[in-house]
Amino acid sequence: MTAPLVFDRSLVRCRLARALRGGYADFLLRRAIDDLDDRRGPVLRHFPLALDVGTPTAALTQWLAASGRVDEVVRLAPADGVHAGLGVLGDAESLPFAPERFDIVVSLLALQSVNDLPGALIQVRRALKPDGLFLGALLGGATLHELRHVFTQAETELEGGVSPHVAPFADVSDLGGLLQRAGFALPVTDVEPVTVRYADPFGLLRDLRAMGLTNALLDRRKAPLRRATLLRAMEIYAQRFADADGRVRATFDIAWLSGWALHQSQQKALRPGSAQVRLADALGAEEHKAGKAPRR
Repeated sequence: MTAPLVFDRSLVRCRLARALRGGYADFLLRRAIDDLDDRRGPVLRHFPLALDVGTPTAALTQWLAASGRVDEVVRLAPADGVHAGLGVLGDAESLPFAPERFDIVVSLLALQSVNDLPGALIQVRRALKPDGLFLGALLGGATLHELRHVFTQAETELEGGVSPHVAPFADVSDLGGLLQRAGFALPVTDVEPVTVRYADPFGLLRDLRAMGLTNALLDRRKAPLRRATLLRAMEIYAQRFADADGRVRATFDIAWLSGWALHQSQQKALRPGSAQVRLADALGAEEHKAGKAPRR
């Protein structure tokens, strides 16, 4: 079965290229790189060859090269532009690399807009050497739920129907299952909520454009959004999602993924029934047979 097409991938690349030419808004990317330093810190390993998959700018590649843990970094750049840096221009949905080539693969704020996320994760796992590490961060969960709400309400009021404006984002509870399906060992997922405040909702729209994150859904309405609908949506935003000082909130949930390519040296789950100590003994509790209520 083929994955459903949700995003116009060529438009995704065009929007990102425009953002790079105009001055990329990198505050979320810088936050992710700072968090990556904390997450990679406990992994006291040296990685001879690293791959950066689709990170919007070369900032991650530069950080990996300067980390002292990596000898060489290959970058799969998502779009041409002033920030493309050295590397290979390509798409995260189709990695142009031989199997088992890299010791670590990292991707920041790129995989949320692929049509086939399970397939992309499988390709990442195949590109890793045995016992290689994958670290990824993508927008997920409740990201931009405020914007989704106000566009829905404004279009319902003024146009009698709705069209998609905000992309669907994967839930962190589902991402762990996707890592397992892709064949990763020891998968770990968690989410880091980030709240950004703006003087008005138009500031959020400007930042989304400057990050290349404007609407690239295949099912988007092709006609421009009506001015009256946009103004009504911004009015609702200011009414519903403003703090006491008048500034409005925008939610970005950064979902983190990690997993290892299988290797015989890794820890494995014990075979059911192989335990040598009863759970009741370990807990210092009295064991009761199934179906019998404990005595009071």
